Amino acid sequence: MAKQKTKFCCQECGYDSPKWLGKCPGCQAWNTFVEEIETISKTQMTHSSLLHTKEKAISIINIKSGEEQRILTGNKELNRVLGGGLVPGSLLLVGGDPGIGKSTLLLQTSHDLTQVGKKVLYVSGEESIRQTKLRADRLNASSEMLYVLCETNLELIEESIAEVQPDFLVIDSIQTVYHPAVTSAPGSVSQVRECTGHFMRIAKIKGIATVLVGHVTKEGAIAGPRMLEHMVDCVLYFEGERHHSYRLLRAVKNRFGSTNEIGIFEMRETGLVEVSNPSELFLSERPLGVAGSTVVASMEGTRPVLVELQALVSSTNFPSPRRMATGIDHNRLALIIAVLEKRMGMFLQNQDAYVNVAGGIKLDEPAVDLAIAVSIASSLRDQPTQPFDVVFGEVGLTGEVRGVSRVDQRVREAEKLGFRRVIVPEKSLKGWTPPTGIEIIGVNTVSEALKAALG
Repeated sequence: MAKQKTKFCCQECGYDSPKWLGKCPGCQAWNTFVEEIETISKTQMTHSSLLHTKEKAISIINIKSGEEQRILTGNKELNRVLGGGLVPGSLLLVGGDPGIGKSTLLLQTSHDLTQVGKKVLYVSGEESIRQTKLRADRLNASSEMLYVLCETNLELIEESIAEVQPDFLVIDSIQTVYHPAVTSAPGSVSQVRECTGHFMRIAKIKGIATVLVGHVTKEGAIAGPRMLEHMVDCVLYFEGERHHSYRLLRAVKNRFGSTNEIGIFEMRETGLVEVSNPSELFLSERPLGVAGSTVVASMEGTRPVLVELQALVSSTNFPSPRRMATGIDHNRLALIIAVLEKRMGMFLQNQDAYVNVAGGIKLDEPAVDLAIAVSIASSLRDQPTQPFDVVFGEVGLTGEVRGVSRVDQRVREAEKLGFRRVIVPEKSLKGWTPPTGIEIIGVNTVSEALKAALG
């Protein structure tokens, strides 16, 4: 006989309670507890035991070390984010807003893998087989090695996996899959946790690279408990505005590579096209000779990216001036404004300040501090910066400009795009040889940087 257990489960973090609670003790969220009836039967226990293998403890000295064998996906941007390609037996989680292009990316990746002899099983729980076929025809992603299954029952999906024996598995999406032995509704914490655990064991035992598509909440986080992100090997977020053609794929967790890499794609009628030179893309619409516009060299993982940073300073009609930031940390903007007021003598208490990173990219490294300061000063004085200057450096609270890493890569990217001058921290000029085709200006303080950029 199956045993039934009634419990209340937090839909945000998975915290269990025997009674309903208004506030979750685990994640401090309000009104997230939902009553669930969990049924544990003997059939479920027997079925789960088939996926277990008995392993013996081995001394770490006797374990052979070596790099993981990777599968190249045929998409350079995706390979960069993954750390060099797919690892067999890895479990990946891809999240993003509805309609952002998750299914398009995975269907294109599936087709690319079939071109190198890999067998792919694409399980769709949200679209029918005909809908998936129409999408594949539009993307020109049809192949005999690509198998499509429209199913949400976990046991039937496992039977198809055993029958097809794929090298790459896509589950679109994990919130639609359910285990018949668990009485909770699909998408609940119990179902998502149980199904993810099954797919994790299948991936590890059979060596199948598996991708799970996850829904996101209105805050942008992947729906379901946070433990879902702890169970997988890699978490990827697909970002971008639905009304713009550019998409960013960002890794927030990766056990086989860096978490700072981003992949940039352009959405077209024929699918997603990788952008090989993002700096040229972000600077394509930059106006020249406009006050408040500065080009900054930022590092996204191992890739230097040049983007335009815009600032607008205007008189305020409110007792407290507004400080708005898009693409950078709001607290960082307040810090830079305080440094300009205290160390540079700029009066910004009656001025609204708006800072925006053009192109929709988010910059979170301290190297953009100096560019923010130059943009704000340029807008306040209504004095344009030099159109072929690049500025980067970290700003301290005493007004000093601190050194940053990988200066040579940033400078060479600026030289490649035709920029003539680079304003960098003086402390970062040691240990490398600057190129001869571009002028390097080293500064120690914000005052020196403003004098070099604005005259």
